[in-house]
Amino acid sequence: MCFLFICSGEEKILGRQQAPGLCPYCGGKVQSMDVEVQWRFCCLPLCFKTKRRFFCTNCSKRLEMYPSS
Repeated sequence: MCFLFICSGEEKILGRQQAPGLCPYCGGKVQSMDVEVQWRFCCLPLCFKTKRRFFCTNCSKRLEMYPSS
């Protein structure tokens, strides 16, 4: 018996916006990007998620935002 799982993930950029703050690595401007992630199993959509990602415009590093305590 053999099982074959065919899964794929697609990302679609919905928009970009200027975010407040500076990059901690180079001091450049920070942009936020809204991304829609769609997971499929055998061409059937499983889930849609919208995420907001932050990155620096100078050094192109992806930045993580942690909640303040």
